Amino acid sequence: MKICIIGSGYVGLVTGACFADLGNNVICVDKEAVKIRKLKAGIIPIYEPGLQEMVRRNIKELRLTFSSKINEAVRKSEVIFICVGTPSKDNGDADLSFVENVSRQIALSMPSYRLIVEKSTVPVHTGEWVERTINIFNKRNMKFDVASNPEFLREGSAIKDFMNPDRIVLGVKSKKASDILTELYKPLNAPIVVTDIKSAEIIKHASNSFLATKISFINAVSDICDKSGADIVEVARGMGLDKRIGKDFLDAGCGFGGSCFPKDLSAFIRISEKLGYDFALLKEAQKINEYQKKLLVKKIEEMLWNLPKKTIGILGLAFKPNTDDIRYAPALDIIAMLSREGARIKVYDPEAMPNARLALSRLGAAKGVEFCKDAYQVSKNSDCLAVLTEWNEFKELDFRKIKKSMRQAAIVDGRNIYDPVELKKIGFRYTGMGRR
Repeated sequence: MKICIIGSGYVGLVTGACFADLGNNVICVDKEAVKIRKLKAGIIPIYEPGLQEMVRRNIKELRLTFSSKINEAVRKSEVIFICVGTPSKDNGDADLSFVENVSRQIALSMPSYRLIVEKSTVPVHTGEWVERTINIFNKRNMKFDVASNPEFLREGSAIKDFMNPDRIVLGVKSKKASDILTELYKPLNAPIVVTDIKSAEIIKHASNSFLATKISFINAVSDICDKSGADIVEVARGMGLDKRIGKDFLDAGCGFGGSCFPKDLSAFIRISEKLGYDFALLKEAQKINEYQKKLLVKKIEEMLWNLPKKTIGILGLAFKPNTDDIRYAPALDIIAMLSREGARIKVYDPEAMPNARLALSRLGAAKGVEFCKDAYQVSKNSDCLAVLTEWNEFKELDFRKIKKSMRQAAIVDGRNIYDPVELKKIGFRYTGMGRR
C-alpha cells in the first residue's frame, strides 16, 4: 500500500520503518526540515535498537522516503496515519492543536478517497473532531474515512512490539476502512480487534492507565515490605506466578516515567472528569508515583545522615533502559531534589546524556551536575551511588573496583537490580525499594 506517516517522532518513525519493511511504500512527513534532512541521510534522531538499520535498509530499497510537505505526501498516499505529538496541558488535558492542524491540511490536499488513521494517543471523541474538521475544509467533497489505530509500542523494544503485537486495535465506521486496515496488518498474523472509534480511543488510555496503576500498586507494597522487613522481589515473584496477575509490571522502583504512562494517566483522569466520573484510583496511582521519587531521596539521606556537600553518583537518566528518552524520567526530579538539598551530583547514562543535559538546563538543575564518561568515573569520590535506570551495563560492574574509588561504600538501588547479600559481602551498605 501507499502510506503517509505524519509526524516522524518515536511512534511515527518506528511505524513508518516497520510498514516499509513489510513491503509498503511509505512517506514519513515532519515539519522540522533539519530532522528530514538527517533522516534522508539515514541519520536517526532517537536511540531505538534496530531502527537505524531498518531505516537505512528501506531507504536503499526505495520503500521509505521522507518529506516536509504534507500536501505532496497526502496526494501520493492512500492511507494517512496521524502520529503527531499530543502533549499534556497544565490541567492534564491533551493538547490536540497539532492533530487539528494536520486534519485541516489533509482535507485541503486530498485528491480522492483517503483513509485517515489516528495513531497518536488521543482522548475519546477525537475521531469525531477529526472527521468534523476534515468535512469543514474538504471543499471538493472528496470521500474519506476516519479510523483509530492506537499504538502499543514500548521504547527500547518498539520494533519487536510492532512486528509481534499482542493485538491490533482497529476503530472504524465503515467496512471499507476495516478491510483496508485488516489487509495492511495481515502479514503480522496477530489478533485483530475491530471495534468502533470511541472504544478504540478508550482502549489505549485504559490499557496504559491500568499498567501504571499496577506499577504503583507494587511500589506501594514495596513500602510495606520496607516497613515490615519483607523482600519485595520475593513478594512480587509469589504474586506474579498467579496467572490472573502475571509477572509483568511488578518490578518495584523509584517511579515510572516516559511519554506514555504519566501523560496518559493525567489525560484519562481529565477525560473521566469531563464525563462526570471522579477516577480516584488513578489519582492515587499518580500520588504513589510522585512519592517514590521522594522516597528514594529520603533513602539516600538515611544512608548519609546529611546531604549538603555530599557527592551522589547517579547511574541512569533515561526513564527506562534501551532508550535515550528522558521525558518524565524520575532521574530529573530526583536530581533536582538532591541539588536543592545542597548535594553535589555526578551522572552517567549510556544513551541519554545529551537529552538529560538539555532537560536539566531547562529545569534550572544543571548547575553543579558533573556529566561523566562511565559508571566508574561517577563512583570516584562519591558518598553514595543511586541506580535510577536498569541498564544491563550497570548489572555487570566491578563492584570491588567501585568500592575502592568511593568515599563511602553506599548504594541505593532504585531499580532492585542487585543482590543485597553479594554487595554486603563486598562491604557495601545497601538499600533498595522494598528490600535491604
